[in-house]
Amino acid sequence: MPDIFQYPMPFPGFWLDYYYYVTWALAMLFLGGGWAFFYRFGKFSYGVDFGCFWKTTLLVLMTTIALGSPQYYNTRFSAEHGNDGDTVRLAADRIEYRFRNGSKKQFLFKDVISVYQEQVTYNPPQKIFVVARNAGLRDSLFITEGEHGLPGSDKLLQELAVKTGLTVKRP
Repeated sequence: MPDIFQYPMPFPGFWLDYYYYVTWALAMLFLGGGWAFFYRFGKFSYGVDFGCFWKTTLLVLMTTIALGSPQYYNTRFSAEHGNDGDTVRLAADRIEYRFRNGSKKQFLFKDVISVYQEQVTYNPPQKIFVVARNAGLRDSLFITEGEHGLPGSDKLLQELAVKTGLTVKRP
């Protein structure tokens, strides 16, 4: 009997698939508001005066916020919820990773060459990489641990270690 582990889905699938469009649109509305303020209260002359300085500073600040905020949110959201709805299945002879959209990646246990935790994590959840060599190519999948990770990941890694004969290397 295969063991099946599934990442939870705290957000609807629609939001998980299209959140970056929404954040980009809101950022552009914010930037458009800054430009509207500039055009409404801007003084359009070719001379350099102090009024031009503060309006330019306002536009630079609003552009920085409009481009940086969605990027920060999208990077963090993807790190914490990028696997939501995905399923990891341990069958008799293989590990199978099925993505939320239906595509899958699978490795035979005999092809797995290492299981290790990344040494440096820039995004919140820790990732355990399962690396396999298949037909001369090297491929991998990862399993996240922690608060936003895979429930039962410890059990999965123990069973994977038993079936592959490899231990999980941690820094």
